[in-house]
Amino acid sequence: MNCLPKLLNHRRLYAPMVRTLALLLIAIPMLAGESPECDAHESDDHHVAPPRPADFYRPTSIPDRVVLTWTGNPANSQAVTWRTSTAVRQSIAEIAIASGNPKFTADAKQVRGERQDLETDLGKARYHTVNFNNLKPETKYAYRVGDGSNWSEWFHFRTASDLPKPFSFIYFGDAQNNLRSMWSRVIREAHSDAPKASFFLHAGDLVNRAESDAEWGEWFYAGGFLNGMIPSIPVPGNHEQAKQEDGSRSLSHHWRPTFALPTHGPAGLEETCYTLVYQGVRIIGLNSNTKLDEQAEWLERQLQSNQCRWVVCTFHHPVFSTGKGRDNDELRKRWKPILDRYRVDLVLQGHDHTYGRTGLGTPSESNVPTGLNKREQEYGTVYVVSVSGPKMYQLQHHDFMVRQKANTQLYQIITVDDDQLHFESRTAVGDVFDSFTLKKVPGQINELVETTSPAND
Repeated sequence: MNCLPKLLNHRRLYAPMVRTLALLLIAIPMLAGESPECDAHESDDHHVAPPRPADFYRPTSIPDRVVLTWTGNPANSQAVTWRTSTAVRQSIAEIAIASGNPKFTADAKQVRGERQDLETDLGKARYHTVNFNNLKPETKYAYRVGDGSNWSEWFHFRTASDLPKPFSFIYFGDAQNNLRSMWSRVIREAHSDAPKASFFLHAGDLVNRAESDAEWGEWFYAGGFLNGMIPSIPVPGNHEQAKQEDGSRSLSHHWRPTFALPTHGPAGLEETCYTLVYQGVRIIGLNSNTKLDEQAEWLERQLQSNQCRWVVCTFHHPVFSTGKGRDNDELRKRWKPILDRYRVDLVLQGHDHTYGRTGLGTPSESNVPTGLNKREQEYGTVYVVSVSGPKMYQLQHHDFMVRQKANTQLYQIITVDDDQLHFESRTAVGDVFDSFTLKKVPGQINELVETTSPAND
């Protein structure tokens, strides 16, 4: 009992020191620019600042932005491109026939590639390209890319058949804006609906600002590992055209380092105007930003010599615009007569940030603005305009369009099976909005079977 007063005296003596120490423990983090843990819950004024784009999208020695494309025959070749920092000196890929046994790596062969530096608005990066050749048709391969020490993960891809066989692919209109936050859900939803799709087809305006490295980084972030396993067939839109000091526009410096594509198009349009055949379907990509006449001549030659049963053509600017107050009469005047003459089956476009799809009947005068109030003639070609990103325009209604829609993010799953082509347009949440089937009829134009009710916005 005699000790109690002494303890109380000690408590009174040290209490101010304890209070001072407690205040210091709170103040030190604040002086360092941090908030006390309790304040983080009590106030919305304290947020962690987002990383600078130059930091977030900075290349390192580990490969990123891995994307598959083709420069040759999809049945026996595959191209892959990736990015690193400029410290990486070698471009190496390893490839083997994929197996459930992890020891498949013992049979991997090394293939050396090419590299190219790119000076961007965020700094310098090094891009690498490897072409895998002499592959076996209808075979699943595993591959990885790197420099011999620093490697990506192992990816899979499957070569096409060298014969006409059923397959599906996914078509995206303009991704363009808010790629990381808003377009990501579309490409991922599309993949969940068509996980075995043979390729992605991008109808231009992949990004909004042609030379923005951060936007290209967002495009790759949204697609993630899918780009390294499902090949892309892209064509450039007007937003892949960079404005020069003299006011002219030219293809983004990001295009060639990012994508390895065929170079057999007209001079000056290599890797933006090209064709390839996938399991009996001819895919033709055009660059609707420039040199329309040169491409018209090239397109006619490709269609004259075509032996494929189905032909799908893609370019950015629509033959029939669906955006309010927009029209591409020069393009329509030069290209539509050729598409009509050779009965191209399907034309996939973007640019107008709305959805519109024709039947087989389109206005018969190819150079009449928008073709409104003109006699329609059935050529056998279906024209589609779509949008996958969140940027939306006001809709321009056309009587000859079977389906139209505004303010909706969409993706399209297209399946080719012998003499039938089935088309589905789905919203960002996977609901089917529009669908139809084209059927080949010997000696006649295609038969079109509508499989959704023809309602429009």
